Amino acid sequence: MGAGHAHRLYRHGHSRVHALPPHTKLAAVLAFVVIVVSTPREAMWAFGLYAVLLGLVAYAARVPAAFLLRRLLIEIPFVAFAVLMPFVAEGEQVTVLGVQLSVNGLWGAWNVLAKGTLGVAASVLLAATTELRELLLGLQRLKLPPLLVQIASFMIRYGDVITDEMRRMRIARESRGFEARGIRHWGVLAKSAGALFIRSYERGERVHLAMVSRGYAGSMPVIDEVTADRAQWSYALALPSAALVVCLLGWTL
Repeated sequence: MGAGHAHRLYRHGHSRVHALPPHTKLAAVLAFVVIVVSTPREAMWAFGLYAVLLGLVAYAARVPAAFLLRRLLIEIPFVAFAVLMPFVAEGEQVTVLGVQLSVNGLWGAWNVLAKGTLGVAASVLLAATTELRELLLGLQRLKLPPLLVQIASFMIRYGDVITDEMRRMRIARESRGFEARGIRHWGVLAKSAGALFIRSYERGERVHLAMVSRGYAGSMPVIDEVTADRAQWSYALALPSAALVVCLLGWTL
């Protein structure tokens, strides 16, 4: 886990949220998502409070609202699915603006939208305040199976390699006057995809041989050991603790 790869979701900063050890943030986000999913869908006010809590975290992390909202566009497919639910679900029907909609479908759509949006927002805040290398160290600290951590580490590094290879192939095509304008050019793009696969596979073999020649035997050395004191854990767990109170109120009120 030598190099720290910056990613588009990360926003460099010096807030207290950025400074938290990665495993504390991972545990906090996981606990928050579990609590949100466990909240009854009928407690609509609770999801509003969850959004306020995430807004406070974004403010503490100095993550602009525009940055967060743009990253939330990734959930558009789930939004489309939720919009269809009132039209296809069965059960009691209700008329809204002259359209027959399923009551169960409306509740299901609200459930997906509310919980999905909050989960994605929490994940975006985690990514915006934690570098990829730190996330891997956090997963390692939380005792995730080492093989999974290695796979994630290699995937991150090899993703950059493949992206750079695609860029060079695109430049080579364009320098020869190629432009994909329609279906008749799909054959060229398919051949490019095949060439990219072969090059990536060969590059992977060369990387593996280089690692073996340097003593790799199936496990990566632990370069950095991240730790957290009680104050850092308390600060990180403030979000799921507040969310837990809201969830309990949602079940009792």
